[in-house]
Amino acid sequence: MGFTAQQVKELREMTGAGILDCKNALTETDGDMEKAVEVLRKRNAAVAVKKLSREAKDGLVQTYVHGEGRIGVLVEVNSETDFVARSDDFRNFVKEICLQIAAMAPQYVTREEIPTAEVEKQKEIFLAQMGETKKPPEVLAKIIEGKLGKWYSEVCLMDQAYIREDSKTIRDLQNEIIARCGENIRVRRFARYALGEGL
Repeated sequence: MGFTAQQVKELREMTGAGILDCKNALTETDGDMEKAVEVLRKRNAAVAVKKLSREAKDGLVQTYVHGEGRIGVLVEVNSETDFVARSDDFRNFVKEICLQIAAMAPQYVTREEIPTAEVEKQKEIFLAQMGETKKPPEVLAKIIEGKLGKWYSEVCLMDQAYIREDSKTIRDLQNEIIARCGENIRVRRFARYALGEGL
């Protein structure tokens, strides 16, 4: 089965990938759009892994204020060069990160930032929630790992579902921008303030 120029255009708009990459993905998947999107996401992830070791010192600090001053976000996103940091793609990515943080209130950028004591505490909570379950220990361990994965997707920015397209995570979004820009890009840190929070 072939594919049309319109399909290439749609795939490019959905993923931000180059025309040739879109054509190759559609050829590889016999014109199946969903499979082509998945192929491109996997390629983007592979490109991102290669670039992770490169140092990202440039970038942008961005602010976002929502709801007439009720929520504020300050975020730092790094790139390897100021050339990429000034690009529209990069700036749009940073704006999307600000919106994500404002809407979803993550506590950490990645899982690796979570203190071990907090992860252990969360495991204890999940174990207590299961009460007097008569399941074997290996089954309990798998259930707890599943619950931890869901918890990570709530508290870690990179594991969260993207607010504009919940079929992809923020990590997927970051991998797409890395593939387009050809540089290592990473969300370094953020702060989120909500009016009256913690009072």
